[in-house]
Amino acid sequence: MSELAARSQRPLMIRLSVMMFLQYAIWGAWLPLMYQFLSQHRGFADGEIGYLFMIGGVGAVFAPFIAGQVADRYFNTEKYLAISHLVGGVLVWQLAWIESYWLFFAFSLLYSLIYSPTLALTNSLSFHHLPDRDRDFGRVRVWGTIGWIAVGIGIGQWLLHHHTPENATEAEALSAQARGIMDAFRLSAILGVVMGMFCLTLPSTPPARGARSNATFEALGEVRRQPLITLSLIAVPISCIHQFYFVHTSAFLNTYQAGAESIENLQKAINAIFGVGGAGLMTIGQMAEIVVLALMPVLAKKFSRKSLLLTGVVAYALRMALFAYVDVLPLPAMLTLIVGIAMHGVCFGCFIFVAFMVVDENTTADVRASAQSLFGLVIFGVGIIAGSIVAGYVGDWARESGKMDYTFLFSVPMWIAIACFVVLLALYPRGRAPAAEARVQ
Repeated sequence: MSELAARSQRPLMIRLSVMMFLQYAIWGAWLPLMYQFLSQHRGFADGEIGYLFMIGGVGAVFAPFIAGQVADRYFNTEKYLAISHLVGGVLVWQLAWIESYWLFFAFSLLYSLIYSPTLALTNSLSFHHLPDRDRDFGRVRVWGTIGWIAVGIGIGQWLLHHHTPENATEAEALSAQARGIMDAFRLSAILGVVMGMFCLTLPSTPPARGARSNATFEALGEVRRQPLITLSLIAVPISCIHQFYFVHTSAFLNTYQAGAESIENLQKAINAIFGVGGAGLMTIGQMAEIVVLALMPVLAKKFSRKSLLLTGVVAYALRMALFAYVDVLPLPAMLTLIVGIAMHGVCFGCFIFVAFMVVDENTTADVRASAQSLFGLVIFGVGIIAGSIVAGYVGDWARESGKMDYTFLFSVPMWIAIACFVVLLALYPRGRAPAAEARVQ
């Protein structure tokens, strides 16, 4: 691209980058903190909380149908995004004050059905307008991860400076911070309204009103072949482990950030940078994700798909092992936890990101988009639903006399990851499968 052409595309790239920043900041403001808020402030049981996290997966299951039928047929994408985020902002604001479990459940379900389709639509709007998706989409999408990091650290600092009483006991500090998480929902609501208004400034993206054939059944036929059948089977338990991390980690981390170790210089330095509550510290995982994805073009050429997928599964097991046995390992606890959080980049990059590459490489061109949607439904729909329920019930089992046994809690997904490693090692074919176009004549 010439310098003149690049300069002409700069305003578009900036607008799409701001869109991605807001899209993921809205989500990142409250998701890592929701378990802590519901458990410690609202007093809901772990099993009940698991069903509330499950709702995000329900939205992901219906998202392709909602986005496809409404945005592709009746509304400009940018207008649909604007309406969705304005309504979503109103709904998520209510989550800060609702005390009834079933009312919280109902509002969460409505919000999930409205918000989840916007994740795919921001991608499709970007693809529609970017001149070179392979070159430009990564530069735009990375701002979504930056948005998640920014709000995570911002909320952590807010909880530290506005909701952590001086000279408070550990229990008093945790209680005050859990109550302060109400502000995370309010921030998400404000960002949602800002996003809704900003979407009206995005490039016009009219619906494609023509009738299109449905390739879903053909895509299902191709997914039944190797290596996609093995990958799809492994994806469900791996997605469960992935969701397990988001359900329980922030509360787990905050027990160290608010505990006696806070007198140590290392702990003070960490809190000064990331704040408290766990969400800020968890952004180390997103920082690692950026690094791994930046290295992926080199890694994808140097290593086989099977090797990368196995590396991702090992990272899932290692992260849970570090969390489960943090108190008996020789490293200082906070350093061990930071290494475990950073494993998120390897988990996401080497398994989930590479898995979508494998789907793309092993399906024919005319059903590739449908195959990606189906696999996304497995990862972000079925896996999240199952993982949330499992995480909730395991949390109930791990809680003894009101105190969480984190060794037991995190050892369960650790052993699931080890089992997935064995299955993937045994069943996933070596090398690359022949091109899909060559297989299907």
